[in-house]
Amino acid sequence: MRDGAATTSAEPTQVVRLWDLPLRIFHWALAICVAGAWGLGKFGPDVMTLHFLFGYAVIGLLAFRLLWGFVGPRPARFRSCLHGPRAVLAYLRQFPARQPSFWPGHNPLGGLFVILLLAVLSVQVAAGLVADPQDYVNTGPLAGAVSARISRLGLALHDLLGKLVLPMVLLHVAAVLFYRLWKRENLIRPMITGWKRIRR
Repeated sequence: MRDGAATTSAEPTQVVRLWDLPLRIFHWALAICVAGAWGLGKFGPDVMTLHFLFGYAVIGLLAFRLLWGFVGPRPARFRSCLHGPRAVLAYLRQFPARQPSFWPGHNPLGGLFVILLLAVLSVQVAAGLVADPQDYVNTGPLAGAVSARISRLGLALHDLLGKLVLPMVLLHVAAVLFYRLWKRENLIRPMITGWKRIRR
């Protein structure tokens, strides 16, 4: 099987091309750019030119994802990420089961997480554009277009959301490991190859 997962569910399944190439490139590029921007923001040099460059790359990637969420293939669209309360509760009830879910796309929990993470990153980069630390060096490119109050708010929000991104990324990694080790479902390989075993 292309996804390397054992079929432990009684439901019929099939291996399909699920994730398109642009979405897969976006996923890994966003991971690299967010990690780079976060690390440089926390531990980088005082002049954060590279931090800004990674941040601009994140903006470009988010703009692509926003567009792709409406015009991309069906599994990449935002409507495929959003499920009603009934579907979320039903998924939560079977979530602890030690078997693959074979969900055809983002499951109800994963879909909510995708939307939340994209929203947090969008607000964070927007705040970074207007942030002014008043060091005359690391000022956001749009700080001069807003009031000093908005710049200070942008700086505080950028810092606050930067603290939130790390636990969100760690939660994402923990979920992938949980699916691999407990539910015996490999979620990494499909995001590399595009192929995933799903329910029919």
